[in-house]
Amino acid sequence: MKKRVAVTGAGGYIGRFVVNRLLDYGIDVTAVVNSNKQLNTRARIIEIDILSDYENIYERLGSPDVCLHLAWKDGFIHNSESHVENLYSHYRFIKNMVNGGLRHVAVMGTMHEVGYYEGEIDEFTPTNPYSLYGIAKNSLRQSLEVLLKDQNVVFQWLRAFYIVGDDLKNQSIFTKLIHAEHDGKELFPFTNGKNMYDFISVEELADQIALCVLQNKVQGVINCCTGKPISLREKVEEFLFKNNFKIKLDYGVFPNRPYDSPAIWGSNKKVKEVLAYSEKKSLQTITR
Repeated sequence: MKKRVAVTGAGGYIGRFVVNRLLDYGIDVTAVVNSNKQLNTRARIIEIDILSDYENIYERLGSPDVCLHLAWKDGFIHNSESHVENLYSHYRFIKNMVNGGLRHVAVMGTMHEVGYYEGEIDEFTPTNPYSLYGIAKNSLRQSLEVLLKDQNVVFQWLRAFYIVGDDLKNQSIFTKLIHAEHDGKELFPFTNGKNMYDFISVEELADQIALCVLQNKVQGVINCCTGKPISLREKVEEFLFKNNFKIKLDYGVFPNRPYDSPAIWGSNKKVKEVLAYSEKKSLQTITR
């Protein structure tokens, strides 16, 4: 039988790419959405509010082998109160899934759990988040670690970094640049652009996520990243060049935010183990 993976937030910015990647790998995908979305019709689509208290949610989602929990409201608005308001509902959803019989849980994390930090982040890096988004994600991870301890459940926390690609939908600086260029603006107010981050395309991120959940050898916190820091200035200038934009960056107009680290990137040691394992084992083996 094919491995069955339920993906919450399947219609979101990352979710759409992950669903397609899993389907390409021959997985039986249940795409879970809050409202009807344009999704790949090869997936089984379930429209349900997973944050409601359904004790039988595991059965309602088809009793999957793996649940990949990507759903999260206001992910691009870091100080939205919805992050802390919905925190317990996310915890309860996973708890009900596990109580129903789920034995493999993967949840989307974020480097914003770490807060201000200089250097490489690994699974042991202390966390001290500065935004409500980071606080809520960090609290969910810690709560699930306690919940799932000694329960014989595979738990993976997939920590994402700075995501690029499909830029009209990611509400990033690249989205704003596209709109400014289309509006005919000559200058774009910017910081000094010296901060260095770990940028990953949404396509590469989706592949890393898919391969992580198709195996259970590598568990715990897994940084889904490139492991290579690049300055924001270099990345944005590259974006302008590739898209042949005329708009210029007006450096130094905005100060850096106090919680923006001068240089922060992920250790990709564990995700490289996942990729190596996937290459060693045939997909025919790991997808069943």
